[in-house]
Amino acid sequence: MASDNWLVVGLGNPGPKYETTRHNVGQMALDVLADRMGAKFSPHKTNSRVAEGRTAPGGPKLILAKSNGFMNTSGGPVSALAKYFGVEPERVIVLHDELDLPFDSLKLKQGGGHGGHNGLRDIAKALGTPDFLRVRIGIGRPPGQQDPADFVLKPFGSAERDTLAVLLEDAADASEMLVTDGLTATQQRFHGGAR
Repeated sequence: MASDNWLVVGLGNPGPKYETTRHNVGQMALDVLADRMGAKFSPHKTNSRVAEGRTAPGGPKLILAKSNGFMNTSGGPVSALAKYFGVEPERVIVLHDELDLPFDSLKLKQGGGHGGHNGLRDIAKALGTPDFLRVRIGIGRPPGQQDPADFVLKPFGSAERDTLAVLLEDAADASEMLVTDGLTATQQRFHGGAR
């Protein structure tokens, strides 16, 4: 039955050049989730890499996905995956970087605008609705006059890496809790800084 399927998408850009950048923090958190489930990513016909598993025996099935394309064109693969696996938009969870949140914080929501995030804009357009779930992973604002477009494509600094590891675990925890306990309970637990 498709009814227990959830599609969990980590946004980012493809290739080694980008894998440690702030813009790819959604894919980094997805890797944590895949490791916990003992799931490995493999190519899928939707121009994505997919890993499938359950967080607990008999629990809901999670389809973890990373688009092979660039962030701004995430919509096509996400829409194709949702159709392929029979997942409704309200069971799609998108993990993404968020400039408007301080580094080391998470916020969760369902629906709403894209806040200038082109990956979210493309997904909402392709799904025909903005009403998917979002795990917004705070990366903070760029220092000084640095262009946000440059900032998101820079790797995390060495001083940030310990905190980043905790933040990614939190984002993975929040994704699991959304599936098992729903949005309100997850918001109550995670809104605020990482523990």
